[in-house]
Amino acid sequence: MDLDTIRHICLAFPGATEQVQWEHHLLFKVGGKMFCMTDLDDPARVRFKADIEDFEALVETGSFMPAPHLARANWLLVMHPEDLKLRDWKQHIARSYELVRAKLPKKVQAELAPYLY
Repeated sequence: MDLDTIRHICLAFPGATEQVQWEHHLLFKVGGKMFCMTDLDDPARVRFKADIEDFEALVETGSFMPAPHLARANWLLVMHPEDLKLRDWKQHIARSYELVRAKLPKKVQAELAPYLY
């Protein structure tokens, strides 16, 4: 996965923003909350939030591992990006966006453009 593709996927969501943080991490946020993160020097090292029900199953595939420092909040780190097709990337990142957006205050959610699944 390359940086341009990750940026294209993430910035397509309503209210999505990007910022560089911790020197070499590119964060994608909605309502000020992170829904996806990658390394600028290794864009394939993508992290995103997963459903609690899917977290263990995804880890068991071997393509993902619990994301360091974020696993307690059900974040995954992609270990084998070559295992994922573009539709998989889009699906996982979209679900992360949905999970984070759903936890935003109702007022912030209302200010965002509607998200059509």
